Amino acid sequence: MAVRLKHLLAVPVPHYQLNYSQRPASFAKKSHSQSRLSASKMATSGIDRTAPSPTKIIDSHLHVWASPQEAADKYPYFPGQEPTLPGNVDFLLECMEEGGVDGALIVQPINHKFDHSLVTSVLKKYPTKFVGCCLANPAEDGSGVKLLEHLVLKDGYGAVRFNPYLWPSGQQMTNEVGKAIFSRAGELGVPVGFMCMKGLSLHVSEIEKLCTEFPSTVVLLDHLAFCRPPLNDDESLAFSELLKLSRFPQVYVKFSALFRVSRMPFPYQDLSHPLSQIVSSFGANRVMWGSDFPFVVPQCGYKGAKDAVTHIANQVPLLSSELEWIMGKTVMQLFQGQWLQS
Repeated sequence: MAVRLKHLLAVPVPHYQLNYSQRPASFAKKSHSQSRLSASKMATSGIDRTAPSPTKIIDSHLHVWASPQEAADKYPYFPGQEPTLPGNVDFLLECMEEGGVDGALIVQPINHKFDHSLVTSVLKKYPTKFVGCCLANPAEDGSGVKLLEHLVLKDGYGAVRFNPYLWPSGQQMTNEVGKAIFSRAGELGVPVGFMCMKGLSLHVSEIEKLCTEFPSTVVLLDHLAFCRPPLNDDESLAFSELLKLSRFPQVYVKFSALFRVSRMPFPYQDLSHPLSQIVSSFGANRVMWGSDFPFVVPQCGYKGAKDAVTHIANQVPLLSSELEWIMGKTVMQLFQGQWLQS
C-alpha cells in the first residue's frame, strides 16, 4: 500500500503525483477510559478523509517541566536532570499565543524521567489544548507495558516515545521488552516516537524490524530522525535510509527542532532541499512541524520556529495545501477528535 516516490532522486516528484487519498491509518481518541482503535481497524472504518476540517496550527513536538518552585513543592526533577531553561506551562502558553499556535503534543521530558505527574497535570488542566506523549520505560522487569497502559487508559496520553539510550547497556529496542511496549502501543492505537539523537544509522534496522513485525503501530521520527543536510557519504546514507522508511505506510516524519539539524542560522534555509525530498517520499500528509520548545526559544524564539517553516516552504516551493498538512492537518489527522475546541 505504501507509495514509493523516487526517494533517492535529487529532483522531487511533482506535487500533482502525490496521492493524498492513500493516507495510512489514523487514530480516534474516544475517552480517557476507552482503548483507541488499532491502525488496521481505522484503515477500514470508513472515515471520511476528504471532509473539510478547521485549519489550525499544531506543534507536534515540545516539552514542559516544572518551574523551580513547582519542583520544590510537588514535581521534583530527576536527580542530575535539572533544567537550565525555563519550560513551565505558563511560559509555553505565552509563547503559543504570541506565535499563533493552537495546540501541541507534549513529549515527556527527561527532566522528570518516568515521573509523568507534571505533564499529566497540564493535560488535565488544558484537555483541548494538549495531547501527551509519554516516555517508554524499558526496564527489564517489563513494568513499562503497565506504565504505558496506565498513562494511555487512565491519564489519556496519546503517544509514547522510545529513547534508545534508556535501554539497558548492550540491548536494543527490538528486545523482548521493546517489542512488548511497541506492540501494545499499536493495540492501544498510540503512535511511537523515536529519538535517534546519535544518528539514524545506529537505529534504523531496529525501526525497520519493529515496523515489519508490528505494522499496526504508527511511528513518528523525531527531528527528521536527526538527519542533517548531507555533506559526506555517511550523512548521505543516513538521509537515504530516512527516505527509504517511507515504504512503511505507518511512518511519519517530524519536521521539528530545525535548529538541531540545520547548519545555518534562522530561517534554516539549507533544509529546503531535504524538506522537498521528504515531502516527495512521504507526502505532506505524513510530515508535521514541531518546535522543540523550550530549547528553541534561545535559538530563534518560539514564533521564529513556526515562521521558519514558511520561509523554507517558499524555497521548495510547497503548495499552500501541503504547508497546511505540515503545520497542523497531519497531526490532527493522527489524533482525531483533539484540538477541535481549542
